[in-house]
Amino acid sequence: MKPETVVIIGSGPAAWTAAIYAARANLDPLVFEGAGSRTMIPGGQLMFTTDVENYPGFPKGVSGIDMMLDFKKQAVRFDTRVVTEDIVEVDFSGRPFLLRSSGKQEVRAETVIVATGANARWLGVPGEERLAQSGGGVSACAVCDGALPAFRDQVLAVVGGGDSAMEEALYLTKFASEVLLIHRRDELRASQIMQERAFASDKIRFLWNSTVEEVLGDDAITGLRLRDTVSGEASEIEVGGMFVAIGHIPNTEFLRGQVDLKENGYVEMPTPWRTETNVPGVFAAGDVMDDYYRQAVSAAGTGCMAALDAERFLAHNGAGG
Repeated sequence: MKPETVVIIGSGPAAWTAAIYAARANLDPLVFEGAGSRTMIPGGQLMFTTDVENYPGFPKGVSGIDMMLDFKKQAVRFDTRVVTEDIVEVDFSGRPFLLRSSGKQEVRAETVIVATGANARWLGVPGEERLAQSGGGVSACAVCDGALPAFRDQVLAVVGGGDSAMEEALYLTKFASEVLLIHRRDELRASQIMQERAFASDKIRFLWNSTVEEVLGDDAITGLRLRDTVSGEASEIEVGGMFVAIGHIPNTEFLRGQVDLKENGYVEMPTPWRTETNVPGVFAAGDVMDDYYRQAVSAAGTGCMAALDAERFLAHNGAGG
């Protein structure tokens, strides 16, 4: 069977943008959009975002679900083929590359674009997942959601103790009446400079030695049930939003041993401003390789770059080259 010219793994902004560019370049892309799980469904993290207000071209905002459905429709319009399965195993030892899917398919490909994204780490407490998926005031991205009208002039909680949590808390001070930073210990893991910035803000109040046991509220968050990690005492606080900032997990387990990964699991990119991995012909785009920006618009940009890089690679190397 003739190998595919380009296989794209993923279905967020990076994957669909790569598919649009690859399809319009007559590369006949095949997209494995994923089968979905409890914490990740085809379309990526934007499928859990009710309103996207910071993507150019949508002056009135757009729901994350609608945006991803339109991205997909645009890719399919140019005859992109889509398989609703995960890629669970790859062999990049030689071209054409071998990929195996959760549906037991085996596919060979001249080039591969990995755009599988990253999962936000969640607390796993009652109420959290329900209110995150319904747009009820629980989020894992302050830059994405913090400016929404629902969060303005509210008391907002940020859970975490690292640099990400400090960045989220400081960002939210632009909109919140107060930011409560909830940390399970009595000292932070964040870098000294980020700690100093957070401590200097008169809008951030620290709740030390505290863990979230439950997110309260039916249709929208109303508060949190906390547990003191020292005394064991329970308490409740009223908040208008909760932002979980305890890190992300890149979806790269199936790539281990096949491409170089950073210590944190993200795909290592050997050349700045290029999307090729250490394996010629294998490219990465979006949050799977971006542990810094993690925005829809930057993911889409790298998806474009990956498709262009794949097209140029094929032009220089040809099929089986």
